[in-house]
Amino acid sequence: MGDGGLIMQQVKSGDKVKVHYHGRLTSGETFDSSEGRQPLEFEVGSGMVIKGFDDGVTGMKVGDKKTINISAENAYGEKNSDMLIEYPKAQFPEDIELEVGTQLAMSSASGQQFQVKIAEIRDNVVVLDANHPLAGEELIFDLELIEIVGSKPLIIMP
Repeated sequence: MGDGGLIMQQVKSGDKVKVHYHGRLTSGETFDSSEGRQPLEFEVGSGMVIKGFDDGVTGMKVGDKKTINISAENAYGEKNSDMLIEYPKAQFPEDIELEVGTQLAMSSASGQQFQVKIAEIRDNVVVLDANHPLAGEELIFDLELIEIVGSKPLIIMP
């Protein structure tokens, strides 16, 4: 019984894959790329990457290349005004130069570090934006599937 040669495996949820990617904004600006690095390895559908990226690689075969557009809601979400924090200017160390657009690392009460960006500077208050830097952005990824590292067998229920 010949099986007609090689079965080309398609990526599905639960597979571990390696992909090379180039991420850019609709403006054409590159925000991330695996060029010159190891390909990104992740388990599809496990929440390790943004939803649109999981959806994008699903169904690809090794060697496939494709470009996907991911809306903000399937990427890092829309900008959330609750993530704007007003912080008294007096609380900043004096040696920090306060400029709109400057990235700062803050610690939450639980000691978790997160990135904020200075959104606005007023008389005695600095407005910090704790949204993900890519929130509200539509993302474009060029993907190339390098390898399916590990695959969960597809169990077809009777």
